[in-house]
Amino acid sequence: MAEAIAEITGVDFSKIDTDEEAQKAAIAYGMDKSEVKGLPRGKIIAEMFETYCEDAPGYLDGPIFVTGHPVEVSPLSKRDPKDPRITRRFEAYINGWEIANAFSELNDPIDQYNRFKEQQAQLDDGSDDEAHPMDEDFVNALEVGLPPTGGLGIGIDRLIMLITDAPSIRDIILFPTMKPI
Repeated sequence: MAEAIAEITGVDFSKIDTDEEAQKAAIAYGMDKSEVKGLPRGKIIAEMFETYCEDAPGYLDGPIFVTGHPVEVSPLSKRDPKDPRITRRFEAYINGWEIANAFSELNDPIDQYNRFKEQQAQLDDGSDDEAHPMDEDFVNALEVGLPPTGGLGIGIDRLIMLITDAPSIRDIILFPTMKPI
């Protein structure tokens, strides 16, 4: 993810270690100050990827796998042992569409509790309405023991769009109430 940002924008997050440096770099590149104020480095990486890389003409036509998702936007993913700021997660893109999202499940109860706690604080203070809430039952289950697991979610609707060369997701939706009149 950070490599894509460096390629598209020239902002190299491998040389940026603090939240403040990341905020300054994002603002210097052109992101709105209000969008990045107070955000941690990882969320800024995700915002810059979504803003500048996902819509870059031809960049994600792929097939391409985007890896290196920051911990801050992957609360259920296992950390990468080589760089604990990122997770073992990937997103698959074809034709510019995100087709799949997959990751190694976090099975460390202490790490998971701390991530949930941080995400709950963001929900409580209103800084992130998409943050994952505290789930103590899940943490308790992890304490009992979760073997190494992984998950893969494939967007069937987008896959059908790709196969049928449909220009819009509305063209392949099965339920008529979702289609325009």
